[in-house]
Amino acid sequence: MTDDTGLVRPAPESDAELAFEGALRPRSLAEFVGQAKVRGQLQLLLDAAAMQNRTPDHILLAGPPGLGKTTLAMIVAHESGRPLRMSSGPAIQHAGDLAALLSSLVPGEVLFIDEIHRMARNAEEMLYLAMEDFRIDIMVGKGAGATSIPLDLAPFTLVGATTRSGLLPNPLRDRFGFTANLEFYETYELEEVLSRAARLLDLDIPHDARREIASRSRGTPRIANRLLRRVRDFALVRGGGAGLAAVHGALELYDVDPIGLDRLDRAVLEAIVSRFEGGPVGLSTLAVSVGEEADTIESVVEPFLVRVGMLSRTPRGRVATRRAWDHLGVRRPDRGGLFDDDI
Repeated sequence: MTDDTGLVRPAPESDAELAFEGALRPRSLAEFVGQAKVRGQLQLLLDAAAMQNRTPDHILLAGPPGLGKTTLAMIVAHESGRPLRMSSGPAIQHAGDLAALLSSLVPGEVLFIDEIHRMARNAEEMLYLAMEDFRIDIMVGKGAGATSIPLDLAPFTLVGATTRSGLLPNPLRDRFGFTANLEFYETYELEEVLSRAARLLDLDIPHDARREIASRSRGTPRIANRLLRRVRDFALVRGGGAGLAAVHGALELYDVDPIGLDRLDRAVLEAIVSRFEGGPVGLSTLAVSVGEEADTIESVVEPFLVRVGMLSRTPRGRVATRRAWDHLGVRRPDRGGLFDDDI
C-alpha cells in the first residue's frame, strides 16, 4: 500500500507470513548460514556453560536489521535446553515493567530483549544489578518514608539485540559477557539461505535465479527470504516456474532495482540530488522531504547506501556521491571540486 507521499509501505504481516518466517528459522547453530565467526564464538560460550553446569553469560547481539539476531537468541535457548522469554525495549517503559518480567523468570531461563537500546533509562539502571548479582531493589513508599526491599532473582541469561549499539550506556554494555557484531552477508551466503528456504518451501528455483535474488538482497537474509516469497507468488500467479524471468518480473513489479535499491532508497537519493543539489543536507530535513521518520532513514536506508558508495555522511550533512548521480542517470553540476572521485 502507499501513503500520500507515494512511497510503498509494507502491509501488516498475516498469520501465514509469520508462520512462513517461523518455518524458515534455523533451530541450531549448525543450520544457521553465515556469521561463521559469531557462530564459533557462541558455540564455545554455550559449550563451556554446559560443561560447568551454569547459565551462559549475558549476550549482546549488535548489527543492522534482518541479519538473524532474533534467530540466534532462539538458538541460544534451544541449544542450552532452556526456556525462552521474549520482550522488547519499547515495551519496557517503567522500572516496574522490568521488575515484573525479571521476577517471573524460572531458573536458567533465557530472556531476549529486542531493541534493548530503547528501554526506559530507569529500567536500564535496574537491569545493571539484575545482570550482575541476580537481584533487584524494589522501592516501597514515597518521600522520606520510602524503603528499598531487595528481591533475589533466579539465575538467567539475558540476550539483548540492538541496531544502535552506540546508544547503549557503557555500564549496561559492559555487563554483557559477550558482544557479537553481526555483519552483512556475501552473495554466496545468501544463495545458501535461499537454497535452504526453497527446499523447505518445496520450490524449484534454478541457481541463476537464486543468485539474482541474492545479489539484490542488500546483504540481508530477511530481505532475501522476502524477495523469494514475491518470486514464488509471481510464478504461482503468472505461471512459467520460478526461473530467471520470474525473478526479473517480480522484482521489477516490486520496484527492486538491479543493485537492490527500493523505492525509498531512490526517493532519498533523488531528494538529495534534485531538491538539494547533491547536498549536504541534514537528516531531519531529508526525512521531511521524503515523508519518512528520521530513524528509519538513519537505521534502514543509510547503512546500505553508504555501504554501496552512494551516500556520504559529512559534518555538514548527507551528500550524494558520484556513483549515486550516475546510478540515477542525472548529470552532476560542476561545483568547484565537491564531486571529486571520492565523493
